[in-house]
Amino acid sequence: MLSVSLAHAELTIEITKGADNPTPIAIVPMQWQGSPLSEDISQIVSDDLKRSGQFAPLERGRMLNWPYQQDQIFYRDWTILKQQYLVIGRLTQQGSQYHAEFELYDVAHEQRILSGQVNGGQNNLRDIAHYISDQIYQKLTGIRGAFSTRIAYVSAQHFAGGKGKYRLIVADADGARPRTILESNEPILSPSWSHDGKKLAYVSFETTRPAIYIQNLSTGQRQRLKSFPGLNGAPAWSVDGNKLALVLSKDGNAEIYQLNLGNLDLKRLTHQFSIDTEPSYTPDGRGLIFTSDRGGQPQIYKMNLASGDVQRLTFVGNYNAKGELSQDGRFLVTVHRESRGASFHVAVHDLQTGRVTPLTESNLDESPSIAPNGTMVIYATKEGGKGVLSVVSMDGRFKYVLPDATGDVREPAWSPYLN
Repeated sequence: MLSVSLAHAELTIEITKGADNPTPIAIVPMQWQGSPLSEDISQIVSDDLKRSGQFAPLERGRMLNWPYQQDQIFYRDWTILKQQYLVIGRLTQQGSQYHAEFELYDVAHEQRILSGQVNGGQNNLRDIAHYISDQIYQKLTGIRGAFSTRIAYVSAQHFAGGKGKYRLIVADADGARPRTILESNEPILSPSWSHDGKKLAYVSFETTRPAIYIQNLSTGQRQRLKSFPGLNGAPAWSVDGNKLALVLSKDGNAEIYQLNLGNLDLKRLTHQFSIDTEPSYTPDGRGLIFTSDRGGQPQIYKMNLASGDVQRLTFVGNYNAKGELSQDGRFLVTVHRESRGASFHVAVHDLQTGRVTPLTESNLDESPSIAPNGTMVIYATKEGGKGVLSVVSMDGRFKYVLPDATGDVREPAWSPYLN
């Protein structure tokens, strides 16, 4: 087993479906007078905003000039280019720290609507860029940006003789700076972020039997939870970070339990002859959603943790599993199948209106995970017979793929906000 190390390949973004009428915005290269840097901050900001599906950044080759301060802006030039917004900035070095200043302008009204500054070291240039992207995105959409978040996923390589190598990887939300958190010859499953973003819970078969581990991402320290006979799987963190929901079959059937991480008290939550699995806490921490076939086919149910009352949430389609709620509790994303023999897609259920909207068109889509701002969903699918990660907007209008050259990629989990 290995602790934290660098992975050898990054996910590469391929936009496969564009949104209608994205907002034109020009991200002018930042002024920088030093030696070439390892990262192009302005290009990263441009890529971030494009990847949101809501903006259409102007190509640098089409820009008529590159202003970096207000008195250098000729609004007519940007009006001719049909740009609604303009971003300029300056980068300077102060000792070992880089200091970035950025400004956002409304071209039609010829006025500055946002300015800010941020500092970081040589290894934080991408963090500087993602911070700037977050600020611009929130100013123009009213929604908090999620470019500074991360994703966790599992990469698998298969060799002759049935052997394989599995890596648990954490990367930026755009797939950059991947780090291998764990490497094993046995499968790794179900990574789950703690709500402070500092730990991951996951299932590892390194002892040949499934066991749940908790790992601190900054120190690499791992803790193996007590294992029980049979299935030990599907860990999910409570909102307060003090508990884990998990699935055990120690009593003969797959049921959902809650483990208090402080005193290790284990409480059984479901009592059915059916299979109950894939728990996920509701955003307010008062409930739990899970998959159950108690009605004859897999559907999503919600449990009130105080009363134990259970209600069914999904009624459209003969299969709904791996449910996750948006932060406002209105939208439920699932792996959805409309009817027997149909393909499995990612779909969003509007719990207020009852409307179900398929978000994907590929086959065997699985493991959806919602960005903390509720705008995008990452999921695993197949492309060319290989497992890849895809991201789709919550309205289904924009999609991109994050293929990994090292092997099949699966089990994605989007982190919470990290600050």
